[in-house]
Amino acid sequence: MKLFRTRRFDASSRHRQVYSAYEIAYTTVDWLAAVMFTIGSIMFLQDNLMHAGTWLFIIGSVFFALRPSIRLGRELHLARLGKEAGKKLSPFSGSQSANLSDERSR
Repeated sequence: MKLFRTRRFDASSRHRQVYSAYEIAYTTVDWLAAVMFTIGSIMFLQDNLMHAGTWLFIIGSVFFALRPSIRLGRELHLARLGKEAGKKLSPFSGSQSANLSDERSR
C-alpha cells in the first residue's frame, strides 16, 4: 500500500468526499492551533495571565501534533477505499478532457 499519492483523492466521488472531510478537520485543527498560540502569546505578556497563556500554548501544541495524525488517517482511509470498480478518473476529467482533445486536434 503506497501512501501520499497525489491523485488518489480524485479516484472517485467517495474519495473526494473523504478527502474533503479530512481537509475540513485538518484546517479546523490548524486554525485552532494558531488561535491558541496567538491568544497564549498575548496572555503571556502579562504576569497575571501567564499561567493561562502557558495552558493555551500546551493546547495549541496538541492541535499541531494532531495535524500529521489527520493526514496519515486520511491517507490510510483513502488507501482502504481502493479503486472503485471502473470509476477511476484521469487527471483531466469531464469537460477538461474534451477541451484537451479539441486543443490537440487543432
